[in-house]
Amino acid sequence: MQHTDTNGAARAVPATPFGLTPLAHRVALTSGWVRLGLAWLAGACGALAMPPFGFLPALCLALVPAVWLLDGAATASSRLGRRAGTALAAGVIGWAWGFGYLTAGLWWLGAAFLVEADQFAYLMPLGVLGLPAALGLFYGAGFAVARLLWSPGPARIAALAFGIGGAEWLRGQLFTGFPWNTLGMALGQNLWLMQAASVVGLYGLTVLAVLICAAPATLADPGGPGRAALRRLGPPGAALVLLAGLALGGALRLPSGPMPEVPGVRLRLVQAAIPQDARFNPRNREGILERYLGLSDSATAPDRQGLRDVTHVIWPESSFPFLIQRDPQALRRIGSALPPGTLLVTGAARADEPLPGERLRFYNSILMIGQDGIVGGRYDKLHLVPFGEYLPDPVDGLLRALGLKQFVAVPGGFTPGEAQERLPLAVPGLPPVAPSICYEAIFPGAVAPHRERPGLLLNVTNDGWFGDTPGPRQHFAQARLRAVEEGIPLVRAANTGISAVVDPYGRVTGMLSVGTEGVLDRPLPRNLRESPPYGRFGDVLFCAMLLGCLSLAVVARVRRASGQSRGALL
Repeated sequence: MQHTDTNGAARAVPATPFGLTPLAHRVALTSGWVRLGLAWLAGACGALAMPPFGFLPALCLALVPAVWLLDGAATASSRLGRRAGTALAAGVIGWAWGFGYLTAGLWWLGAAFLVEADQFAYLMPLGVLGLPAALGLFYGAGFAVARLLWSPGPARIAALAFGIGGAEWLRGQLFTGFPWNTLGMALGQNLWLMQAASVVGLYGLTVLAVLICAAPATLADPGGPGRAALRRLGPPGAALVLLAGLALGGALRLPSGPMPEVPGVRLRLVQAAIPQDARFNPRNREGILERYLGLSDSATAPDRQGLRDVTHVIWPESSFPFLIQRDPQALRRIGSALPPGTLLVTGAARADEPLPGERLRFYNSILMIGQDGIVGGRYDKLHLVPFGEYLPDPVDGLLRALGLKQFVAVPGGFTPGEAQERLPLAVPGLPPVAPSICYEAIFPGAVAPHRERPGLLLNVTNDGWFGDTPGPRQHFAQARLRAVEEGIPLVRAANTGISAVVDPYGRVTGMLSVGTEGVLDRPLPRNLRESPPYGRFGDVLFCAMLLGCLSLAVVARVRRASGQSRGALL
């Protein structure tokens, strides 16, 4: 039997005791559409490691073939030269892998195009296939960088962790960022394993996930007993130890009892489960308002008296199919339903009065309503959803000329908030609030202000666009991880679910599942007295992990090059 080394030369190798060497050899020697199809299929398997499935071994089934495919990338030739051709071949493999991973993980985006099918159904391929194909370029770049650092043996696992870790970070930053289903979420949904996010954050979990789940690829490395066996068995053994250490450390970090509660705070989260096609229809305004008011004042137990038992009622994103601040009658109805001392915190669209010659500007906001109408401050969403809430400026005119528009029917799209950085929202009766709307909660390090430590993360959202699919569950899992990273409890109100209260360790104290209509009454857990390392240092430790992986890969490659040079001289 022969094995192809990193320079493209075939050499005879003995099979391993695990019988994986022939399989790895066959995978490495694939080419053309077979290679791309195998990469796509491997990536698609990785989606099973994401919520709601959480099957961690699926990420092994995704990354182990990726290592073997990159082993075989050296067989590619190019007019650019062997090194550039190898990187290009690796990039194509990475793009196909990422395309498969994201297609299998984001297929539910298609549901949004069917809410108003007469207007958007024809665009479904752009969301279901176009977005994964575009985002797959990040994985292509990551695989190409990893292959440039490649060398036989365990160090190539570190090279892959460096390439994918850097690519995932860039995916969360560039072009407004979209860190959805970052590979670290494979570890970030298990209560014990997610505790590591308090130290290294989501992107640090990504590096750990690649190191752990790609390590079994070395079981197929050729060689006999002795040092070769150690090189073959060492990475999987180290991966198991690392995984067990993360689980043990997480279990020890969790306190034995519930978190202390913020005194005097009694929250009621309202989940009306209004179908998306009815939610924004102005003809339903009276029925929607009555539904929210009726649920808000419902008695959940014989000893509960509805709104009289709560201090803060929380409604989800865009609760009204009209501009509430311009409807005095609706404000009076809400105010009359609220007992003294009870405050409504709600998502709502609002509009600013335009200056002469300017168009009306609309904002996706969080407002507070009391007995006397709108009170206190507000929060305007900073990080808008491209194509969902606005059309990006460089292509806005072109897309509108083609008849395309954003999903939310707001003339000209929403305007982002004017704050330069996220500031706490002062809500009477609550500790300082770090507000976020919809997918703002998926961005690590961006949900809480750094100048003043908040007492809770408040996320209002409307996942009704995506129905009963993995989408809302993935969204909740990512928001939940922010609580662990920052050491701050999460209060989340969603139209169709998942609404929940999560303590600063990621423990769910109460939840309304997808599609459930009802209310959730819960006290507010306290935050941790001090920010965990990630809350203080952000991605600094993640960068140190990347540097460590890079160093291992470079040292191994230099040693191999030095060994080949000495061999040539002899």
